[in-house]
Amino acid sequence: MRFTREVDWSPLDFLVFGAMLAVACGGFEVAVRLAGHWAYRAGAAAAILAGFLLVWVNLAVGMIGDEGNPANLAHAVVLLVAVAGAVFARFRAPGLARAMLGTAVAQGLTVLLTLMVGRPLEAVLTSFWVGMWLVSAGLFALAARSESQAR
Repeated sequence: MRFTREVDWSPLDFLVFGAMLAVACGGFEVAVRLAGHWAYRAGAAAAILAGFLLVWVNLAVGMIGDEGNPANLAHAVVLLVAVAGAVFARFRAPGLARAMLGTAVAQGLTVLLTLMVGRPLEAVLTSFWVGMWLVSAGLFALAARSESQAR
């Protein structure tokens, strides 16, 4: 690596990061095409950023202990809640607001898990994602209200 010897990415690491960027950018492109309201786009950006950072941090260093700790799989469940909720909502703002709220609750459960395994600092850091999911939910709720008022 050019900048530090502490970070030693393999070709697979670059491939995974490239795939993550492609999914995140492609997801945002789809969101922009689905709705023109700024709050919908901002909500999608917040959710996509939260998911991207959640995966990146977990793969890089882990959020509960190190990256090999099986408790980190709880964060995969959080992403599953987000994606399944979005699909179930058919990517419509009212349903997405509820889906992101549910995702925030799921993420909150990972904060409790982190506390239960005796990692209070990591629990505080994990709370950042709860906030990101709540911001996304609020923006989708704003977009939903704006859509219903336009009718």
